[in-house]
Amino acid sequence: MARRKKKPPPRIIHLSPGALPTRLVADTAGRCLVFSDASCLRQGGLAAVFYASDAAAPQVVTRSVAAAGSNQLELHAALLALEQAALLFPGMPLALFSDNRDTVDRLNRAKMLGLAQDPELARLQPATGMFTVDTEIRWIPGHGSCRGNAEADRQARQAAS
Repeated sequence: MARRKKKPPPRIIHLSPGALPTRLVADTAGRCLVFSDASCLRQGGLAAVFYASDAAAPQVVTRSVAAAGSNQLELHAALLALEQAALLFPGMPLALFSDNRDTVDRLNRAKMLGLAQDPELARLQPATGMFTVDTEIRWIPGHGSCRGNAEADRQARQAAS
């Protein structure tokens, strides 16, 4: 009788003590940390998690939406995060983190070249304006050690179920 192959043990991920891994904290000093993520289960779920500083308690905004493609949902989550950050932390410099490279590239392109080059994004832009404050948009690996990204992922899954 053939032996069953053992399953590897589940990967244990040790989350960072603060919202960001220690190596990134100095780069974002003085900025509100914003993490966005999306999930698609029975429906789409968007989440934005805000930290006034690396050690602050998170504030969470979630929204359930119609199911759509992954990149589309991730873009909507980032726009939700920017819109809510403008309301919760007016005038404060932001660092937006997303684990979706397409979203980060698209938002950075719009920031550098203007929204005229992306009519769909211009149509989706929040009424408050996307880049009215000092906004830095960065990619962060998903399912890693970043506590802020893990919280955004958990909240997005919950909003989608």
